Amino acid sequence: MNSDPNAEMLVSAGGDVPGGAAPALAALDAPMVPATPKTVPRGLIMALGVLALVALLSSGFLWQKLASIQEQLARQSADAGAQSVEARATAKQAQELARETAARVAVFEARLSEVALQRTQLEELMQSLSRSRDENLVVDIESAIRLAQQQAQLTGSVEPLLAALKSADQRVARAAQPRLTPLQRAIGRDIERIKSAAVSDTPGLLVKLDELVHLADELVPANAVAAASATGSLKRQSSETAPMWWQRSLQVLRDEARGLVRVSRIEQPEAALLSPEQSFFLRENFKLKLLNARLGLLARQLESARADLAEASLSLNKYFDASSRKTKTAATLLQQVQGQMKTLQLPRVDETLAALTTAAAGR
Repeated sequence: MNSDPNAEMLVSAGGDVPGGAAPALAALDAPMVPATPKTVPRGLIMALGVLALVALLSSGFLWQKLASIQEQLARQSADAGAQSVEARATAKQAQELARETAARVAVFEARLSEVALQRTQLEELMQSLSRSRDENLVVDIESAIRLAQQQAQLTGSVEPLLAALKSADQRVARAAQPRLTPLQRAIGRDIERIKSAAVSDTPGLLVKLDELVHLADELVPANAVAAASATGSLKRQSSETAPMWWQRSLQVLRDEARGLVRVSRIEQPEAALLSPEQSFFLRENFKLKLLNARLGLLARQLESARADLAEASLSLNKYFDASSRKTKTAATLLQQVQGQMKTLQLPRVDETLAALTTAAAGR
């Protein structure tokens, strides 16, 4: 009997053999019995063959599908790579465009700053020019109004002042400056006040004074002697008879006798004491008072002119015949002149001048 050398080695090496390994060693020592062949069913073989064929077909189909997927993935990967390259190129272009845009924006901002600075300077220049123009306009208007006020004082008429105010109103309206609006309102109020004021016409007063001066030579003194009647003429035609001539002669003598004595009532005793030669100086003195009043009116010295007219009125009522038609006419003219001189005070334009002062000060 052949023994297993491995077994011998285990026995010699280990001594006692464990209990679990003894049957195994016994089995090894037993003689080899040939196995009896078993018959495999044919159906099972065919089933296994079909199953193997299906598995092979499935593997081929899966392999083909995997190859298709791999091909599609390769194409997608290639497309993704191309897109990535394009994206990089686009990103690079975008970066360059962004840098270029930033540079342009910087240039635009610099130019915008320059334009803003120029605009500010231009606005300041325009404001300066506008302010200078407004100041010149205010100065011109003030000069024109003051000159017109002097002309109105000299002429005694409000027409120069009204014309200057209307011209100033038109110029301010054309300027169309908001800060000149108070000036325009002040000018309008002064125009309305001057139009509503009752002011006498100085040229008309001068005409009446001239009429009084011319009428002074025809005034009759209170103690004047009546003129001789024209019926006292002794010249008659040769055809008259003697009785008629004697009757006319007696009538003339009777009239002359009556003229030697005159009885009249004189209210002012001073008028009776004037001699006929002094009547000339009386009229000249009356005319001098009227001329002085005329000069005072032209010089706008109203108080002096009123005093001269009062003295002329007193002289007229004292030394001249009140019942005479010439004296009554002169007294009427003198009363009219005295009444109109009470309204010779011209209205002032203080409100407009104050508004001009405010506008010139820039407030």
